[in-house]
Amino acid sequence: MLSLLDAPQAGYPLGNLSRSEYKNMSNPIAQLDDALRATRQPFDRIPVVDIASLVNGSDATTAAKDIRWAFANAGFMYVKNHGVSNDLIERAYTASKLFFDLPDDVKKLLHIENSGTALRGYIPLFGENTDPTKTSDLKECFDLGPETPGRNTPFFGSNQWPASLPSLEAEMMAYHDAMVRLARTILRGVAISLDLPETFFEAKMRDPISVLRLIHYPPQSGRVAEEMIGIGAHTDYGVMTILSQDQIGGLQVMNRDGQWIEASPLEGTFVINIGDLMQILTNDIYLANMHRVVNTSGRERYSMPFFVEADSDAVFEPLASCVSATNPRKYCSATCGAHMFARYVDSFPHLQALKKSA
Repeated sequence: MLSLLDAPQAGYPLGNLSRSEYKNMSNPIAQLDDALRATRQPFDRIPVVDIASLVNGSDATTAAKDIRWAFANAGFMYVKNHGVSNDLIERAYTASKLFFDLPDDVKKLLHIENSGTALRGYIPLFGENTDPTKTSDLKECFDLGPETPGRNTPFFGSNQWPASLPSLEAEMMAYHDAMVRLARTILRGVAISLDLPETFFEAKMRDPISVLRLIHYPPQSGRVAEEMIGIGAHTDYGVMTILSQDQIGGLQVMNRDGQWIEASPLEGTFVINIGDLMQILTNDIYLANMHRVVNTSGRERYSMPFFVEADSDAVFEPLASCVSATNPRKYCSATCGAHMFARYVDSFPHLQALKKSA
């Protein structure tokens, strides 16, 4: 009998494809379907926000105004002067690449299904699909979070680390902790942008869910269609994402006119976008925007998204200040953990199997 590790996933005929097998089947030149072409726009279509005043604790009014414009119009922004050292970022990328260079059979020993609902570990090619009715995701990932052994609620538990890379844990947790600090800083600005006390999100983040994901996107070539791209079109599930991307490119963001815009790498910045829960909180005033990745660079692409969420039982519902006669309440209340887990179930076959057996 095949295990979940061995069996191709239903609807994804290449579900058990190894990286070497994928490379052998690739054609040398990528030819994009029209539906995957992105319009090149000036970078100010995705605004750049200077958050130095948030980092150093000075007057954050200007940064808050810029955050409001960015999230109300694009759902995305670049942030500069964020205070995270380039050395820390480079060390994290080096460690990430070393992990993905491990043999497939070594990485599969750390498969995410081993962790149950804690959702920590390795995700092979096509092991998660964010737009499963349309796209198979050509990516491999490694998910980690704060160590909470003995806890049996979704998103909490112990990480899985490869014995052959003893430095990986220290490098990744140092980066994770820096992202937690940066997330709390940016959320102060988000609170101010909504005319809330700058400490508003602290009450929702006493013991928050947080996920640091390492991603490797193999290059695509030949004819590239929506049926198989780096990651299918989706919104993020929780509160906010802090993305570090390498210089390869491939991130595309949908604007409000339904056009795909390239979010090209911008040195010295992180890409920040909000998720479903922030859209619920603001009653659609802030936009959790669709995005996807198409890597036709001919090179390996690496990125490190950090998903900053809230406590599992934190309630998100439209703020009274975001509800009016012209913008009536659009959402019921949702708890962070339940909402996120439901979205994960849609993407991960092993969670679907657990749900059916429950």
